[in-house]
Amino acid sequence: MKIAMVGSGYVGLVSGACFADFGHDVVCVDKDASKIDRLHAGIMPIYEPGLAELVSANVRGGRLSFSTDLAASIKGAQAIFIAVGTPSRRGDGHADLSYVYAVAQEIADNLTAPAVIVTKSTVPVGTGDEVERIIRDSGTGVQFAVVSNPEFLREGAAISDFKRPDRIVVGAEDEWERGVMREVYRPLFLNKAPLLFTGRRSSELIKYAANAFLATKITFINEMADLCEKVGADVQDVARGIGLDNRIGSKFLHAGPGYGGSCFPKDTLALLKTAEDFASPVRIVEAVVLVNESRKRAMGRKVIEALAEAGVGEPRGRKIALLGLTFKPNTDDMRDAPSIAIVQALIDAGADIVAYDPEGMEAAKSLMPQVAMAANAYDAVTGADAVVLVTEWDAFRGIDLEQVGRLMKSRVLVDLRNVYNPAEVRASGWYYSSVGRK
Repeated sequence: MKIAMVGSGYVGLVSGACFADFGHDVVCVDKDASKIDRLHAGIMPIYEPGLAELVSANVRGGRLSFSTDLAASIKGAQAIFIAVGTPSRRGDGHADLSYVYAVAQEIADNLTAPAVIVTKSTVPVGTGDEVERIIRDSGTGVQFAVVSNPEFLREGAAISDFKRPDRIVVGAEDEWERGVMREVYRPLFLNKAPLLFTGRRSSELIKYAANAFLATKITFINEMADLCEKVGADVQDVARGIGLDNRIGSKFLHAGPGYGGSCFPKDTLALLKTAEDFASPVRIVEAVVLVNESRKRAMGRKVIEALAEAGVGEPRGRKIALLGLTFKPNTDDMRDAPSIAIVQALIDAGADIVAYDPEGMEAAKSLMPQVAMAANAYDAVTGADAVVLVTEWDAFRGIDLEQVGRLMKSRVLVDLRNVYNPAEVRASGWYYSSVGRK
């Protein structure tokens, strides 16, 4: 089957490469000529483990190609995916659908054979209706259908998630378009991946509801962590205790500095605006958004409190080392990363910040120009008054804390991901502060 993937960002490139790996003939389209040039040269626009190798193998196999020419790329394609960005619209939180609608219009202007147009981008309820109207009003005269097929890819594990999904959700209204989508995903049937067909609007809402629910779990355990600190409990024990209940589950119950990234922040905001538009408020999600935003800044205050409690003193003029900047490990994504708010809180308090992240420093430079970027973790902590673990990269889990301590002015460690064992760290002469633990 020939597939056109319009949009070669995170979702489009990963999806296109995986479809090609299934044996489909895939062309990834993007208006950014420099991005397409880099892809032709084998240079990935994002960091995702295994992606460069997957792309290279399928380009060599002749199943994957890249183009800036949408008209030529969709010719003969039975499925045309729209996988462009839908960032939060500045000022009101609505998802910016201008890129989706522009692609829909361009498809309408160039469609010459029957095709199913698949919205892969994360879009509010009713977007598929508007995409269908745009194409229908163009007077193309060619049979087409618009379906919803949201992605559920975790950054850092996207290829595995695509090839071994929990579920594949398809919002399709009739048997022809469902048949095309079955053929698109047929290679996954050997893995018995559940293919869930719904109405188009239900499919659109499933994506937002899923992300809002996960964001709620994260925010809930973070609030429990604050309570644990007050009452002398251990949030990791609490999380295990409730997570063993299979009605709750253990995933997304890891206390930390709050959620960030490309999905949860914008998707919760978009869901709030949709609920507002339809006069059906979602108060729980409203609270989640507010609590999460305040939590990120609170982590900066936590570092300042640790300096005082350890006897180091006020943060002004102190050097603080941050290990990890991206919103999670195994990605270079800095969008809405908790580190941004933490850095700002510390800079506002007069601290000097040096940071190291295995993949995110290039993206971080423009977001935090006052932060000095180190060559490695040990360079970052040299001469520091405190070190803060912000992102739980594997490289930081086994770091030599004895060596780190010798390089620092003061042995103050603020572990915002609860990576280390408190008793072991304190036994080595550290002042140690973590999240939701005594």
